[in-house]
Amino acid sequence: MDTRADMLSRLQGRRPGFTLDRPFYLDADFHKLDLEHIWYKDWLFVGHDCELQKPGDYMTVQIGEYPIVIVRADDGRINALHNSCRHRGSRVCTEHRGSATKLVCPYHQWTYDLEGKLLFARQMGDNFDGAEFGMKRVACETAGGYIFVCLADQPMDFAPFRAFMEPYFLPHRLRDAKVAYESTIIEKGNWKLVWENNRECYHCAGNHPELCKTYPEAPSATGVSGADDDPETVEHWQKCESIGLPSRFVMDQSGQFRAARMPLLRDAVSYTISGRKAVQMRLSDSVNMDRIGTLLLFHYPTTWNHVLSDHAVTFRVLPISATETAVTTKWLVHKDAVEGIDYRLEELTHVWTETNDQDRQIVEENARGIASPAYQPGPYSEVHEGGVAQFVEWYSDFMVERLTGRPRLRSVA
Repeated sequence: MDTRADMLSRLQGRRPGFTLDRPFYLDADFHKLDLEHIWYKDWLFVGHDCELQKPGDYMTVQIGEYPIVIVRADDGRINALHNSCRHRGSRVCTEHRGSATKLVCPYHQWTYDLEGKLLFARQMGDNFDGAEFGMKRVACETAGGYIFVCLADQPMDFAPFRAFMEPYFLPHRLRDAKVAYESTIIEKGNWKLVWENNRECYHCAGNHPELCKTYPEAPSATGVSGADDDPETVEHWQKCESIGLPSRFVMDQSGQFRAARMPLLRDAVSYTISGRKAVQMRLSDSVNMDRIGTLLLFHYPTTWNHVLSDHAVTFRVLPISATETAVTTKWLVHKDAVEGIDYRLEELTHVWTETNDQDRQIVEENARGIASPAYQPGPYSEVHEGGVAQFVEWYSDFMVERLTGRPRLRSVA
């Protein structure tokens, strides 16, 4: 049986509410199918508008086999380009981020403008037509201060996601924020294990002492059901909506993305050990209340997010291999906030730096256990792991659709 048929057979025969079979977390050929049918076809979060302040500002990212450069053009628009020179294929932009008036390949100095048009190619002969050799474009869209790219030749419509997320995010003015700190950790586990761990707080009490000082462990906060029945959460939604902040739990019919604003514990306003503000200046001049809890956004397969009154924490997931995943975390503050005056970096980042490392250890131990030939799928908790089951159902449904080319009836997690 070939890999494609093997994956499809396992997905169609899987037991709902249980973890996936071993190859989904370990097998390199299964991982190639994940890349082909999800990572190379879906919209992926790569960064924020505020990271590219002026024309020529760029950042680079590696998505599977594809190096990509995202750059702000002279007209203010943000473009994404395949970061591969049209001469002999070298990467044009080699740094993680930078600024340049033109994009110059370091190998032979082929030079492109900020939209990828070839401007200069030295000594290529009389018959050379530079118009044929611009850098290849990648679909790129922005919404609410977030930049997404899609590698597909015919990308899915981005408009529904933009219409969904912008009412939640525009009041926080993340376009006008700045990144106070960024970190990337490599977790030695499959990207799906990273997401499964994220989608529940069943593990939080035993593993996240810092986070548990402010973030509720209740499954209604992290999962996909129960929030509407929680009086404290509903009261919080009403309070936030009274000042113009959409807050109620909404999930797209596909299950791929959802948002909700959740209260923090007791009187906490931020992710700090004390629960007090990490940043004295509010994140947005448009939000004049401190106790707004945390705005959660999940968009498979690349991002989960927390937006508070004083700062935002955004997470990006990118696969490296079947057994390695890069998780990038960015802490955003008001553009005028000054380190050492308005915030202390250690206090701002402490809770999630510790939580990220704890999650890394969890994922890696999970991966080591799954590597055992004795592993077999186990059941998710119906009480605490509804969000995990929903993620796995989303993954299974999408992969079945894409492997067969026909829609499948949605499962209910």
